[in-house]
Amino acid sequence: MRSDISDDQRALTIEDANLPVVDLTGLFTGQPDDKAKVAAALGDAARTSGFFYITNHGIPQEQIDALFAASKEFHEKPRNFKMKYWSGFTTHHRGYVPFEENGSDFPKTINFNEAWDMSFEAPEDHPDYLANWRMTGPNIWPDIPGWKDTVAGYYDAAFNLGLRLLDALATELGVAPEELTQHITYPTSQLRLLRYLENDMPATKEIVGIAAHSDFECFTLLLTGAPGLQVMNADDVWIEAPPIPGCFVVNIGDIFETWSGGQFKSTQHRVINVGKERYSMPLFFGLDYHTVVEPLEKFRTPETAEKYPPMKAGEHLMRMSVNAFRYMSDAYDKGELVPDYEVPEENPFKRTAKES
Repeated sequence: MRSDISDDQRALTIEDANLPVVDLTGLFTGQPDDKAKVAAALGDAARTSGFFYITNHGIPQEQIDALFAASKEFHEKPRNFKMKYWSGFTTHHRGYVPFEENGSDFPKTINFNEAWDMSFEAPEDHPDYLANWRMTGPNIWPDIPGWKDTVAGYYDAAFNLGLRLLDALATELGVAPEELTQHITYPTSQLRLLRYLENDMPATKEIVGIAAHSDFECFTLLLTGAPGLQVMNADDVWIEAPPIPGCFVVNIGDIFETWSGGQFKSTQHRVINVGKERYSMPLFFGLDYHTVVEPLEKFRTPETAEKYPPMKAGEHLMRMSVNAFRYMSDAYDKGELVPDYEVPEENPFKRTAKES
């Protein structure tokens, strides 16, 4: 079994990190000065690497451990059990995403992962759910005792942490948090329970855990159980971002880069194929589907307006998702998915690394 991960990377500590580490303690004291210091540190990380660790985030380790256990319990179920919850059975992408869904150019590019996807709970009479192919609607749940409570409980905790981060980043940008939070009622904020599959294949540009991409939402809160994540740094060079005990990995997404007129960086990242089973759980903190995203007024200039034309948050997510999931791509090609957006060949926020 192959692996390119060293023992030193497995033992990474805060002191060894090659990305910024932001202590969030000041967000929980209720003191404005403490919050301002944390917001400044978050803003500095968002402007430079766009990727950073957060510590003292307020989510108990017991809750995190329970989520890892729940993900493992589901993914170890027989395939015929998991396929009862295939995401392709829904119109709003909820449930199990098997290995063979891993991109519209499979098998040319192989992403060695499978996932369970859920999102912010919306009622069955929500207009975006009734319209089909909107990433809004009710969740579905596997028939595993206690599983829903564990996963939904973690989702709520991580989502509330995301609200705190959004508030701090708004403060750092000098805008009222309400200017941003008004767009969060039934957001497309998705939690993925990912399992990267054990395999004997080499690590190449075509054989990966997940191919290089930026994230499409405001930011991502990531828990990962093992090394494999790589980040494109400010010099457009890939660097390792292994897990640090007690920390989340956070990265800025396309929406915040747009809002900030390019001050915050939506950073390219990928997961290399290490050949070993590993688990990770990203929460993609997003906005309501129909939110129009463009540079905030204080960052709107002729240059930023040209670089970041208005886009709907949900349309950006959907047009990228069509390229990411085979069942969506097939439906689009057959005319069964009739979107109100163009589907580009690749993410317009993509950058190219100087080295592979």
